[in-house]
Amino acid sequence: MAPNLVNAEQVTKAFGTRTLLDGVSLGVGASEVIGVVGRNGDGKSTLLRILTGSLEPDSGRVTRTGSVSIGVLAQAEQVVPGRTVRDLIVGGEPDHVWAADPYRRAVVSELLADIDLDADTARLSGGERRRVGLVALMLGDHDLLVLDEPTNHLDVEAVAWLATHLRTLAERGTAMLVVSHDRWFLDAVCSRIWEVHDGVVDAYDGGYAAYVLARAERARQAQATEARRKNLLRKELAWLRRGAPARTSKPKFRIDAANQLIEGEPPPRDRLALEQFAVTRLGKDVIDLTDVDLTLTGREGEPDRELLRKLTWSIGPGQRIGLVGVNGAGKTTLLKLMSGALSPTSGKVKHGKTLRLAHLTQDVTETGHDLDPNERVLESVNRLKMDTQLATGREATASSLLEDFGFTGTRLVTRIGELSGGERRRLQFLRLLMGEPNVLLLDEPTNDLDIDTLTVLEDYLDSWPGTLIVVSHDRYFLERVCDVTYALMGDGRCVMLPGGVEQYLEHRRSQERPPTGKSRAHSQSAAAEAAQSEPAASPAEIRQAKKDLARIEGQLAKIAIQREKIHAEMGEKASDYAELARLQAKDTELADQVEALEMEWLEAAEVVG
Repeated sequence: MAPNLVNAEQVTKAFGTRTLLDGVSLGVGASEVIGVVGRNGDGKSTLLRILTGSLEPDSGRVTRTGSVSIGVLAQAEQVVPGRTVRDLIVGGEPDHVWAADPYRRAVVSELLADIDLDADTARLSGGERRRVGLVALMLGDHDLLVLDEPTNHLDVEAVAWLATHLRTLAERGTAMLVVSHDRWFLDAVCSRIWEVHDGVVDAYDGGYAAYVLARAERARQAQATEARRKNLLRKELAWLRRGAPARTSKPKFRIDAANQLIEGEPPPRDRLALEQFAVTRLGKDVIDLTDVDLTLTGREGEPDRELLRKLTWSIGPGQRIGLVGVNGAGKTTLLKLMSGALSPTSGKVKHGKTLRLAHLTQDVTETGHDLDPNERVLESVNRLKMDTQLATGREATASSLLEDFGFTGTRLVTRIGELSGGERRRLQFLRLLMGEPNVLLLDEPTNDLDIDTLTVLEDYLDSWPGTLIVVSHDRYFLERVCDVTYALMGDGRCVMLPGGVEQYLEHRRSQERPPTGKSRAHSQSAAAEAAQSEPAASPAEIRQAKKDLARIEGQLAKIAIQREKIHAEMGEKASDYAELARLQAKDTELADQVEALEMEWLEAAEVVG
């Protein structure tokens, strides 16, 4: 067995009177992709810094394989004036040199298609610099990648591409430590989860869904007294069973083993009841857009950009809408139009008479969300209102809301200027809720929030009866809190997607990247001719495909029964780690068979039509 790339033995680290890591021992092996989760401030970043050598522990030892190369993507990229994008990602090589490598060409064209490689990195936006740093890391040929929120500033399509690419890197032997609030991403790329809390690190095999199941099972066996925390986990398990993973064509994780645990768990929200309540609070009119055009003036030397063309959209009470689109398609701009912060080039935006709108922007310093850095957390909230009545009619004190959002003990009297970015984001959202709005516009609300805070936020939104419009690259959050998805297509249209985010990604995958210049029309013509010339399946091929479908469905049913038995055994032998490892290996083998059979089923289904 190959030695670990990095090992930590009895590592302890404290800041002041608070111990973040207390005698932690763990290791990272080749090809392992480990997701690191935990609340903001519980020690995730501290653990990563100790493992990579940028921070020394108070006691204990960290050893690294002598030749191991470690690449780190930090949340804040350092600016190096005078250095170009080309210098950073390919060492200054000209296009004909670096683009000859298909791997490097694919990474750059996917993540940096809209960035000039000869641009000075000091002139890029924060999001652009972050993407450049991510590309530089992926082209650096490292043995271990440490990725802190790699999905920030990426649209949902780029996140899906990144997940696929990182799985490919892992298959080649690259190990990864990933800190992310994006639960879909964690489930898509991770083979293990580390949960950092109370000075310890608990390890779980599998992706995020497996982690939720194992964590809930441990809590059930130990009869944990934290009832509210457990209820949130149960609700999330119910969502995992009913929601996005069950709708994909190749589910990575079967949640059948959780059936008994979540038996009788109601849906996350009663959609009809919430909409009826919303009508009484909002009336029939909320936001109406009529023949709206919006064109943004281009920067010097650049053409104007048409973001919206003749958009007519009536948004009613209680609707919960997710909004997706590539970066630059106009999602943030559309929210500004709806809020009244921006006027359309032509057309009309009308608000209902009883509308009380709250807009969570991406920037906590934007007008309307200013936080006094010298004010203390509790003072800031009490100044708004000591008690508030949530939209459901439930009374909530300022102290209970603060506790739900992670502000307890000394954090209540901490000055706002001393809070981390994630804590400021939490406080900003809490203050919005205390304003008792009936319309919420949320622009990337999951940025900088830890997963536990997201489950609290989702729980509040489950019973919130107002109109909700969310822009997010976080597929899990988007599908969890919204009932319908719309997409900005980049050509001025905003269309509804009955199939949700997966339909949008399938649409994007089906479109070839458009070539430039005269070759565009030729490419489109050739594609059309190819489609017309593709031969139809013969009657014999269709009959055989139908037989294959029946055979595959029978095999899948048998494997499902085998996996049910394995999952039941895993629940009975939760304390026998050797037996659990054997059962997990068998379950993984069966899961691989399922994935292969599902691909075969899809191919046969395409023939049948």
